[in-house]
Amino acid sequence: MIAHLRGTLLEKHPNQAIIEAGGVGYDVTIPISTYAALPEPGGEVRLRIHTHVREDLLALFGFLTQEEKFLFERLISIGGIGPKLAITVLSGVAVADLIAAIRGGEVERLVRIPGIGKKTAERIVLELRDKLPASAAGVAATPALGGRAALTPLDQDVLSALGNLGCAPAAAEAAVRKAKLEGATGFEPLFRRALELVR
Repeated sequence: MIAHLRGTLLEKHPNQAIIEAGGVGYDVTIPISTYAALPEPGGEVRLRIHTHVREDLLALFGFLTQEEKFLFERLISIGGIGPKLAITVLSGVAVADLIAAIRGGEVERLVRIPGIGKKTAERIVLELRDKLPASAAGVAATPALGGRAALTPLDQDVLSALGNLGCAPAAAEAAVRKAKLEGATGFEPLFRRALELVR
């Protein structure tokens, strides 16, 4: 069982990292929060790994922090939530905000995450509310308005990540533009605000 992986980052994409360790390239599925913190290709990375084994599949899920891995493993312990959906949940909401939403029973916030319906959100709250540590919630952005600008490579990465979560391209682009006008900078803040706006 692989529990930790240290090596050279060969490629990174939203929700995927390819890491070379000992001459072997490992394909690791990651949440957006981990992607945002990765160095450029060629840099050294260390990820905490959850190895998921089924009869027809062996998949690696990687996390920068123990808190992310802990939440992932709690989520997949819930009936009806598999590893891919758990990664989507971790990608859709920052860890501190997710913990606060679950502990606070904020079902309406959880159903905003792509792939999470009301029954699944209620099940997450019911099963995890008393099993998670207290954590501070994030700060909301302030709305503003403005015009159009050319999309940067960073914007394209955010659009790709939103597409991976099932967002329609036109709606995703509009959300990214609005998030930028509100002052969101850097991959993770821009992605998270655009994800809020795309709904």
